[in-house]
Amino acid sequence: MGTFSIFVVFMSVIAANTIRDYWEKYAQSEQSLKSWLQEVEHSNWETPQSLKLKYRNASIITDKRVVFNINGNNFRLIVDIEYRLKIVFVVWFGTHTEYDLIDAKTISYAKANKK
Repeated sequence: MGTFSIFVVFMSVIAANTIRDYWEKYAQSEQSLKSWLQEVEHSNWETPQSLKLKYRNASIITDKRVVFNINGNNFRLIVDIEYRLKIVFVVWFGTHTEYDLIDAKTISYAKANKK
C-alpha cells in the first residue's frame, strides 16, 4: 500500500510590508494587525463562507473583497482575496471615520494612507 502526503497551502499576504507601515502610522493598531497577519498566514480559506466561519464580523463586499474590523472596530482593513490561489491583497487601511468617507467596493490599491 502506497503512502501519500496531503499538503495544506496557507494564505499568502501580498504587501505585508504595507501592514507594517499601517501600524507605524496608527500605533494603537499594531498588536491587532500583527495578530490578524499571523492568523491569515495560517488560514486556508476556500470561499468567503469559510472565511466567515473564523471572522464573523468580517464584511463580505464582493466575492473577493472583504472588510475586517481591527482593534475593536476602531480600524478597518480592506483586502481582496484570490481563494483559489491563496493570496490576500492588502487594499486599504484606516480609522472607522476614514472608512466612512470611502467606497469599500471600489477603492483601489493606491496607498491612500501614505505617510
